[in-house]
Amino acid sequence: MDIGAVLLFVILSTVAAGGLAFAVLQPRIDNEKKTQQRRSLVSRNESDRMAHKATRDRLQEQVKRRKTIQNSLKDLETRQKERDKHVAKVSLGRRMEQAGWTMSVRQFWLIGAGLGLFAALVSLVFGAPLVIALGIGLIAGLGLPRLFLGRARKKRFAAFTQEFPTAIDLIVRGVKSGLPLNDTLKMIASETSEPVRSEFRRIVESQQLGMSITDAVERLYRNIPTAESNFFAIVIGIQSQAGGNLSEALGNLSKVLRERKKMRDKIQAVSMEAKASAGIIGALPVVVFALVTLTNPDYISLLYTNIYGQILMGISAFWMLIGVVVMKNMINFDF
Repeated sequence: MDIGAVLLFVILSTVAAGGLAFAVLQPRIDNEKKTQQRRSLVSRNESDRMAHKATRDRLQEQVKRRKTIQNSLKDLETRQKERDKHVAKVSLGRRMEQAGWTMSVRQFWLIGAGLGLFAALVSLVFGAPLVIALGIGLIAGLGLPRLFLGRARKKRFAAFTQEFPTAIDLIVRGVKSGLPLNDTLKMIASETSEPVRSEFRRIVESQQLGMSITDAVERLYRNIPTAESNFFAIVIGIQSQAGGNLSEALGNLSKVLRERKKMRDKIQAVSMEAKASAGIIGALPVVVFALVTLTNPDYISLLYTNIYGQILMGISAFWMLIGVVVMKNMINFDF
């Protein structure tokens, strides 16, 4: 047998063996390919199903959170109406408490009666008729204490508004450093200045008695009925019910309060000219009357010795009072 025949035999044997192996292994290879394809398809379907489930869960969570926030806002709106009822009609004792006065209502009325009696006696000493003296005493007894109370109350609110953004910044820094909210409130109640310190001390004491943080902060708005304390109560109420980043919310609130303060100071600076003009116009008749009385008393004495002059002075004083009130409302800007 020659070499060519041997090579041909080897080649044909190899081809035959390969064909036989292919015929035997082809079904198994096809089965493995189909199995791999099915596995890939199942895996891809499982991934799509998990992604779809995650998306659906995320959407459900967003819807649930949105409903929670809506319910919280409705609850806060109801609470806001209740707070407004308490703020709109404030008793005399409550107003004295808001002003920081420690006297009782009885002492307040006794002081008013003393001022009225003193004003009436001074009027009689200077020769005023009995009716006018009684009117002056009544106005002094009823008006002056309420005037002082209103000024003290407004001054205390202004001091609270001035210091309140600093207190909120302390809360933000404390929460970011890992302190609980209650500890930051205790820190403010011991380290800040009045009246913020006393008001936050009331919040801490209310919590120690078992009151929730939301209800305790709502009392702050009742004690200090300003927009700043109302904003603070709303932020704490939403965070306690819906959750969220408290430090970020309070940080934004602090920025808003400081911007409000800048705007308030700017408006006051711009309106100083109008306030000065109103003060000059309101004081001009009184100053002219006093100067004429000092320089020529006989010329102007008919205004307070004659009955018609007294009537004219009463009408003039009434219209001057209306003018002063109107000018005050025109140049007074509320925030």
